[in-house]
Amino acid sequence: MSTMETPQGNALPAILVGLLKGAVYREQAPALWRDLLNLQGAARDHLRLLGLDLVIDEAEGYAFLRQTDADVAGTDEVTPRLIPRRPLSYPVSLLLVLLRKRLAQHDAQGGETRLVLSREQMVDMMRTFLPSATNEAKLEDQIERHVARVEDLGFLHKMKADEELYEVRRILRAFVNADWIAELETAYRDHAQRLE
Repeated sequence: MSTMETPQGNALPAILVGLLKGAVYREQAPALWRDLLNLQGAARDHLRLLGLDLVIDEAEGYAFLRQTDADVAGTDEVTPRLIPRRPLSYPVSLLLVLLRKRLAQHDAQGGETRLVLSREQMVDMMRTFLPSATNEAKLEDQIERHVARVEDLGFLHKMKADEELYEVRRILRAFVNADWIAELETAYRDHAQRLE
């Protein structure tokens, strides 16, 4: 009898499918989260066959999949990518870095665990770093498109009570870390030198 056929393994297909669809959050899917924690060993074994690593942050309440690096896998064969790399535009990258900085400031202050920002606050955060436009409404529309892109990526969650408010997802900390920011700064520095 395989792991997926055992009584406790009946939840495994739901766990795997949920993870393959995107991040799993404790508050959004409590039963799936509980099953994931109970069966994480079996889930890791199955996902490893696909070249995927399971990342779980129990303290923050999220889990997601990350493509295994070929070097880490220790094989000469290159595993095809199941999770595509997504190139990000400068404004989207900038917004991610600014949101990560705000999240760090918010955490340092203590108090409320959730960081909620208005669309207007995000527009103001980005306005400083983007070329000033003669048409202010056009600039705001552009920034709102970048906000929508970050929401599509899963780092912002629109609040149900107010469409103008967004919760900054704590999963952002796992993606926008010091290494990512350093790589971004190097890339932009190189780009600026080439333009000179």
